[in-house]
Amino acid sequence: MSRLKKINIDYIPRYTYKDYMQWEGRWELIDGVAYAMSPQPSIKHQHVSGKIHTQLSEALKECIGCLALLPVDWKINENTVVQPDNLVTCRKEEGDFLSSPPEIIYEILSPSTAFKDKNIKYKIYESEGVKYYVIVDIDAKVAEVFELIDGNYTKIKNAQDVVVTFDIGKCKIDFDFAKIW
Repeated sequence: MSRLKKINIDYIPRYTYKDYMQWEGRWELIDGVAYAMSPQPSIKHQHVSGKIHTQLSEALKECIGCLALLPVDWKINENTVVQPDNLVTCRKEEGDFLSSPPEIIYEILSPSTAFKDKNIKYKIYESEGVKYYVIVDIDAKVAEVFELIDGNYTKIKNAQDVVVTFDIGKCKIDFDFAKIW
C-alpha cells in the first residue's frame, strides 16, 4: 500500500506564454499546464502528415488568402498555445503564430498524444470555433471528421477511402482520404 498522499492540484505549476517562449524543444501549453511534444513523430506519422499537407496545398492553389500549414503555434490566450499537426487558415496573421482559429485542423494520433487529441484538444477546438476537426488514426487507417454545427462538433464521417468536401467559406476543398494512407 502506498503511503503517498494525493497531491493538491494547487501545487502543480502553471505557466504562461512568456514562460513558454523561453523553453527549448517542442511544447504545448494548455490552461497553464506544459505538455512535452516528444518523442518526435514517427516516420509513419510524418509520411501521412506530408501527404495531408501536399493535398491541402494543392487544393488551396486557387483560394487566395488561405494557407495549408504544418505545426505552427496557435496562441489561444496567455495560458494556452497548441501546435496542430496540419491546418488550414484563411485569415491574415501578423507575427510568428496564429491568433485566431483555423478553419480545419488535422491531428494525427500517436500513443503519447491520443488522449489529449481526442479529449482535451477536441474540446478546445470546439469551444474556439474551428469549423472542421479531423482525427487521423494511422494504424486503423481511418479519420474521424467532425464539423462544428451550432457550437458543437458532429461527426460527419469515418473516412478511409472517400472524398470529403470541406466548405470553408472562401473556397471548398475536396479531400481524398484514400491518398493519405
